Amino acid sequence: MRVRQAGVYVYIECQTAQQTTCEPSKFSIKMNKNGLEIVAVEEITDPSPAYEKCPWISEGSLRENSDDGEEGSDENANETSIPERANWGGRFEFLLTCIGYAVGLGNVWRFPYLCYKNGGGAFLIPYLLMLALVGLPLFFMELAFGQFASLGPITIWRVNPLLKGLGYGMVIVSWLISLYYNVVISYVIFYLYASLTSVLPWTSCGNSWNTVHCISKHFSNSTENATQTVNASSDILLYKANATVSAVAEEASTAAEEYYRRYVLEQSDGIGNFGTINWKLALCLLICWVVVGGSLIKGVQSLGKVVYFTATFPYLMLTVLLIRGLTLNGAGIGIEYYLKPDFEKLKEPRVWSDAATQIFYSLSACSGGLIAMSSFNKFTNNCYRDALIVALLNSATSIYAGFVIFSILGFMAYEKGVPVSEVAKQGPGLAFEVYPEALSQMPVPPLWSVFFFLMMATLGFGSQFSIVECVISALIDEFRQKIGSKRNILYFRIFIVITSFILGLPMVCKGGIYLLNLIDFSVGGLPLLLIGFIELVALNWIYGFEDFWCDIVMMIGEKPKLYWKVCWTVVSPVVIFATILFNIIYYKEPGSKDNPYPGWALALGWLIALFPIAVVPAWFIYKYCTEGGWQLLKLRSAPLPTWGPALATNRTERYEACESQPPATGPRFDLLTVTRPEEFLRLMAGSTSTLNTGSSLTINTNVGSIFGSKSSV
Repeated sequence: MRVRQAGVYVYIECQTAQQTTCEPSKFSIKMNKNGLEIVAVEEITDPSPAYEKCPWISEGSLRENSDDGEEGSDENANETSIPERANWGGRFEFLLTCIGYAVGLGNVWRFPYLCYKNGGGAFLIPYLLMLALVGLPLFFMELAFGQFASLGPITIWRVNPLLKGLGYGMVIVSWLISLYYNVVISYVIFYLYASLTSVLPWTSCGNSWNTVHCISKHFSNSTENATQTVNASSDILLYKANATVSAVAEEASTAAEEYYRRYVLEQSDGIGNFGTINWKLALCLLICWVVVGGSLIKGVQSLGKVVYFTATFPYLMLTVLLIRGLTLNGAGIGIEYYLKPDFEKLKEPRVWSDAATQIFYSLSACSGGLIAMSSFNKFTNNCYRDALIVALLNSATSIYAGFVIFSILGFMAYEKGVPVSEVAKQGPGLAFEVYPEALSQMPVPPLWSVFFFLMMATLGFGSQFSIVECVISALIDEFRQKIGSKRNILYFRIFIVITSFILGLPMVCKGGIYLLNLIDFSVGGLPLLLIGFIELVALNWIYGFEDFWCDIVMMIGEKPKLYWKVCWTVVSPVVIFATILFNIIYYKEPGSKDNPYPGWALALGWLIALFPIAVVPAWFIYKYCTEGGWQLLKLRSAPLPTWGPALATNRTERYEACESQPPATGPRFDLLTVTRPEEFLRLMAGSTSTLNTGSSLTINTNVGSIFGSKSSV
């Protein structure tokens, strides 16, 4: 007899010499020392036509049996009103979307600086090694996982319902990233608009936002003691005076820095002084969310068309900027700093930790996006080939972007007469302070500024579209029965966009940059690493590598390769676990020495980091306790019948009855009502029992572990 579930009913297939019957039913089980006895059976006289032949492995029954708390929704929802899941218009759309998703702003402003800081060309050794041992295996694993089940990152955990919290954790990480990522894109949009002028506004100090420390002209490298023009402005006096000084004060700042911090951000002195909303950035943020919402209004059907531009245009702009950068004086100096190997750096554990973390950051692994994007593929798509193409192209783009950035930084260092190390920065400081200053020193500055920020905008939107679609499609997949029709799905998409815009507004306040940096610091490290580690264990140890690879063979026909088995089962989990330890040991608080975060802000950062992590054990405990685990715990904690006074003469009162009964080998059971078979499976986890039915049908069960292993009843 086999017991399978479809919706809220249980199908019991009874095989005899004469016939095979299939009847859906609810049943009650009396559990005692003699075994398990069915004491009540409620048969369904008019089962749904969809289940007449017990199609428990068909797509329809699988989608009904989501084990996600939506039991009974098939009775109330109108099936004809629920739209089918969309698919990509072609393989090329999926490939370009993955490229746009993986290749983002981090390739331009994060990787080149890490490469320079961690030994130049020598950093490529740990980076490429981590790509082979962690990045590529994770990338292929998630693409195959999503494509096989054709489900979003939450619902896909039907493969192991107890670990469904991983899916929620992934979606939470993606949503948090989307909130601050679009704020950064709003900065880009503002700079792009500001570049549409004959004179760039960050080239001079004669503006209302400048201070007395503003440097209006770049250094001249022709003399050792260069002179600079400084704007001496006063908040009291209504005039501005220019003074020439022969040395740079420690407080000196460039016109580009002051434009970014004092005009664009209107930055306060710390996160404790949050201030009011910066309305010009709020307007740019609104524009960004309108673009995102418009591009995703029809899901992957509209996204697949947009990526033809957003995934290809940045490469054109990178090439144009590289050609221009290589023609500038000092470009060779910058590229030398970028690639010059310092092999002594490889002895530092932090370098290897940075390489592993950058792989996660760059490939966008373990945040649900890869699972979501591949879930819209055809079942037989060659995701193995796509994973190789996208992962290798992403790393090549990071290296290529480094030449673009450091050729310009070399020119800037040459013009100032200072080492490249004094002008190199990472993150927003590179994109909105250093690079704009370098652009202002080129011939026809507005043209090159438009090119650069247009490239940054397309890079940002290319990733943002996929991040937001991951969040939306995951929630739609999980609650498809409740959301219902196409119109409701449209309203839901609009709701997510509006909500995200509102949640992003605090980051465009005058102290919002501190909150943005705090979220970026908290989300981009530990949560992704822990989710990646648990995901590897769940698929390759609990579900099992052999079964997972058989699923892949069903799609692409590839035979198992030793490389994938070694990486998925041993190497990748070990490397990720070691990276987590290194990040804990070498933990450095966010902020700077001059402007550290207060204690309450650091606590907020930890809460943000722990939020997507905490849902994993929280869901595990909730699901375990509500699906029979709590009853199993009580049963396993109950005293054995042999418990009591050691001497028979002392066995009186309630222990007297135990004397006349034969010793039992297992726990005592009470009358239980089981309306869902997974309760029965969990109650019997790890035990061998006998089920006696009214028709004298007797079977033996050896259910095994509840952690995702195959169970037969």
